[in-house]
Amino acid sequence: MSAITETDLHAYADGQLDEARRLRVEAHLADNAQAAKNVRIWREQNAALRTLYNPVLNEAVPQRLLAAQAQRQRWPYYALAAGAMGLSFGLGWMVHGFQAGRLVETAGLPHRAAVAYAVYAPEVRHPVEVGAEQQDHLVKWLSKRLGHELKVPVLTQQGFDLVGGRLLPGGSGPVAQFMYQDSRGQRVTLYVSRRDAEPRDTAFRFSQEDKVAVFYWIDGKLGYALSAEMDRAHLLAVATVVYRQLNP
Repeated sequence: MSAITETDLHAYADGQLDEARRLRVEAHLADNAQAAKNVRIWREQNAALRTLYNPVLNEAVPQRLLAAQAQRQRWPYYALAAGAMGLSFGLGWMVHGFQAGRLVETAGLPHRAAVAYAVYAPEVRHPVEVGAEQQDHLVKWLSKRLGHELKVPVLTQQGFDLVGGRLLPGGSGPVAQFMYQDSRGQRVTLYVSRRDAEPRDTAFRFSQEDKVAVFYWIDGKLGYALSAEMDRAHLLAVATVVYRQLNP
């Protein structure tokens, strides 16, 4: 019999396995605490997303996604329709991602973003290189360094104002970090890295890096990671707003 793979675990979390395979996965989970924990986290994340987006389940699939599907022929229309029925406007597409064999490895992204958050979020005098009062200059400068036009999401309705940003070294080149802060001093950072690989998109994923929670994803040539010391549901709500603004 074939070994239990991560694809099997995702399918189990989504309730998509046949009876025989489900029993094999459950036996595997009984002996693998880390795999069982991952499945629990995926199910909790899916439940949180459904809670957030149940009111808009019947929205149509955005033309942007339909056009991309027709152009790239990445997966058939019924997968788009299923994503739209599941979580609205393509967030279901984001969460469940492409077929497992097409997912891009993003393991280092949340860790690097969490480290950058841990280093600069506690800073009192120098949390950023360029302040929000010079936002136009900040965006142009970081866009030039990354070789890609960047956008700065507006999070005032979520209680966060832009503090500013800075340039950081990444795994394969420069990285941009934008920092936000609320009235209580809680900070959130958006870490943006440029990828030289073929443009792709990956699932909206969660990682807990010590005390720092991170939601991260790949969108075309850029990798994004939103980091903060807050609970997963709260950060998910902010990350969703960020994603919407970056993909209008």
